[in-house]
Amino acid sequence: MFYQFFCFKYIYFLLIKSTLLDMTVNNPIFIFTIITVIWFIPGIIVRRFNELKRSKKKQQKQADAIKKLYPESKDRLD
Repeated sequence: MFYQFFCFKYIYFLLIKSTLLDMTVNNPIFIFTIITVIWFIPGIIVRRFNELKRSKKKQQKQADAIKKLYPESKDRLD
């Protein structure tokens, strides 16, 4: 009894799985969306990483330039 129920449930699951797979793989809009996401997401991530790196480098250059304009005085006692 349990085995028959399990087999029926498994066959039902396979039927639903194959139907959903056919509906998604044969859908051109779905495939276009998936390819677009796979294509653009890594580019967006790399661009943001480079922007952060560039802004940190710009801030460091600015801090170095300010340090050159206003050097620490050596005769100052704290």
